Amino acid sequence: MRYSWLSILTNGLSGQSGWKPAWRAATPKPAYDVIIVGGGGHGLATAYYLASQHGIRNVAVIEKGYIGSGNAGRNTTIIRSNYLLPGNEPFYEWSMKLWEGLEQELNYNAMVSQRGILNLYHSDAQRDAYARRGNAMRLSGVDSQLLDRDAVRAMYPFLDYDNARFPIQGGLLQARAGTARHDAVVWGYARGADRLGVDILQNCEVTGFLSEGERIIGVETTRGPIRAGKVGLAVAGSTTRVASKAGLRLPIESHVLQAFVSEGLKPAIDGVITFGAGHFYISQSDKGGLVFGGDIDGYNSYAQRGNLPVVEDVAEGGMALMPRIGRVRLLRMWGGIMDMSMDGSPIIDRTPRPGLYLNAGWCYGGFKATPASGWCFAHLIARNEPHEVARLMRLDRFRTGHLIDEKGVGAQPNLH
Repeated sequence: MRYSWLSILTNGLSGQSGWKPAWRAATPKPAYDVIIVGGGGHGLATAYYLASQHGIRNVAVIEKGYIGSGNAGRNTTIIRSNYLLPGNEPFYEWSMKLWEGLEQELNYNAMVSQRGILNLYHSDAQRDAYARRGNAMRLSGVDSQLLDRDAVRAMYPFLDYDNARFPIQGGLLQARAGTARHDAVVWGYARGADRLGVDILQNCEVTGFLSEGERIIGVETTRGPIRAGKVGLAVAGSTTRVASKAGLRLPIESHVLQAFVSEGLKPAIDGVITFGAGHFYISQSDKGGLVFGGDIDGYNSYAQRGNLPVVEDVAEGGMALMPRIGRVRLLRMWGGIMDMSMDGSPIIDRTPRPGLYLNAGWCYGGFKATPASGWCFAHLIARNEPHEVARLMRLDRFRTGHLIDEKGVGAQPNLH
């Protein structure tokens, strides 16, 4: 069924009795051409683009819980492409372009809102760094605008300009950035993939891999063995655990990233703002809640929950930026497991095990990368060669030294 005003009207007049499930409750087949492990945004997008762009429709997406139960439903929904390095900027800009046409392609309201993102700067050195980034963006054909203090004050007069420990001097604006509804993105890709014949297998945990020599030929699951010509991993913070079942040790650490939402408020923030003197970012949802986050918990963990010291640190960053949120009540908080790579940039590449492909290391950039990640991972699996915009996201770069260190902080994942 195609969603339209006519289908809404027709079902409204018929007591909403004509709606069908958005995707099937599929039963596992003995074998598939491709198996994607991980039913989040990246895994479902990969399956969708394998079917829609490469004609590979005998595909299964395997998820140990329900789709979107991992990081896809546990982020702060920001989409942007304001990167500096040539290993990242073309990729994230391609993702931004896919976001701009996603709802029309999927025939699904993903609530993409290009409300803009403003990265604040608080010193001359930070201004120069943002000017460099903005110029690099423009050289790549990406929109950017360096604003002074007065221009930022005109946009957000309620920020602390005069009494702050780190006074605001200006900001770097990308007007095409914004937010999207994370659950709707998962559901849209699932519905699109299902319509093209992809099987979505929920409550089906991978417990091991089938192999012939070094080649991976399928997976062992809680619903029985399933063979495949190719297997792709897109399991975010669980990457190291799942890859270890194939005998792989990867340059990735898992950390918890907490996110927060406040009680509903009247419209107050019409874009996304990031604090340059600390790690804090904030936007406002369509329901009125302030959605914000900050640093990861500094220790390794697979738990989807965090600890109070980071809560305090995030709250301090918010109060330093806009003191008036101090009286706002926190509604809820949650944690997602981040797959932090050693240089802060992702990996989309073949593994040393033939037949096994890797999509991992997304750090803070996973949600915004969803469309391009799926597009490029599908290209890699279908053609056995990297897509042009992801050609530098190789697994062996940590051995060869061709790192994509966006922040320049070295091999310490919790600093990226």
